Amino acid sequence: MMRQVIALFDEYQSKDNAKHVIRAMKENARQGFYNGSPVPLGYRAVEVERRGAEAKKQLTIDPVEAETVRMIFRLYHTGDGKSGPLGTKEIVKRLNAMGERTKRGARFGVGTLHGILTNRTYIGELTFNRRDSRTLKAKPASEHVIVAVPAIIERDEFEAVQSMLKVRNPKVTPPRVVTGPILLTGLATCATCGGGMTLRTGTSRNGTVHRYYTCSNAARAGKSVCTGRSIRMDTLDELVVEHLSDHLLTSTRLTEMLAAISAGRAAKAAEVDGRIIRLQGELTEVETRLKRMYTSIEDGIAEMDDILRERIASLKIDRERIQASLDRARTHAVPASDIPPAIAEAFGRMMRENITSGPVTSPSARPISKRSSIRSRSGTRRSKSSEARRPSTRL
Repeated sequence: MMRQVIALFDEYQSKDNAKHVIRAMKENARQGFYNGSPVPLGYRAVEVERRGAEAKKQLTIDPVEAETVRMIFRLYHTGDGKSGPLGTKEIVKRLNAMGERTKRGARFGVGTLHGILTNRTYIGELTFNRRDSRTLKAKPASEHVIVAVPAIIERDEFEAVQSMLKVRNPKVTPPRVVTGPILLTGLATCATCGGGMTLRTGTSRNGTVHRYYTCSNAARAGKSVCTGRSIRMDTLDELVVEHLSDHLLTSTRLTEMLAAISAGRAAKAAEVDGRIIRLQGELTEVETRLKRMYTSIEDGIAEMDDILRERIASLKIDRERIQASLDRARTHAVPASDIPPAIAEAFGRMMRENITSGPVTSPSARPISKRSSIRSRSGTRRSKSSEARRPSTRL
């Protein structure tokens, strides 16, 4: 009985200590200090003051790793300027091929990259007390403590990435809708029944393949559900493209859009210059350390042992990483300037040509061929392309 009484008091004391510890940590977070969880990529914990024997730390931006984070968001949001926005797997491949590593020195994975893209710390909102440390269950939002930290990503870009992640989620939108070769996949719907339009192909006697957008409800359930609207694929695609060219890519609209882009570039010019200066400072510091080590070895002050070799090799790796980040920052440092009307007109003409005669398929999609089609019960050849789920264009 005595042992049970002592165990009950120990349990009570443990819970009481835990209550006081979490209260102290929440107050520490409210004051803007860091409580010691794993540091996100792009940041480092720096001691800012001491209170007795306790060191108070805050998160500051790591100039080298921050460039990697910006590159990740840029590739997912806008791409590299050649192939459009990239997916998480393609970004992981590029990062690992470039030799980039996570905070722990491991290779990137899809899960790690998704965690970076959804981490609100990068817009200056570090959330503390989000989960229970023992059960790992999420706590209610009323118990969360938001710690203000320096932002690496702009809020507008972060929210745009979240919207893209939600749209690209395979549980919400099938991958074939995002990367499929059909122009109006996920957009065209039947005006009679509201069902999605699916692609159906038929081969004539002379071997010519004809493609149509057809009501999927009529194709699956028969004419009793819907009379079944059909329209030639090239005809509808041409109508949509011409409408976009006539209303979206006009000279006046493009001039306004490019003027807004020019103003944004002017606002970002100072920020990019500051990042380049910080990276140059980091590079100078690393090179200075290397020179000091070389001088110590030449003067006989230090001997070339295994520890010194590892330190020199580590500094060389840091120098290469900083130089690569500096090169990326300089590459995207576009000077702010006004866009002449002639360039706006040329841009509009090029865009009209691209959407009129350019390829429909995305870089990761394959064009439909006869091998990828299956024969329907009616004898026509129907493609494996999916029906649309998100109604937008009504036929």
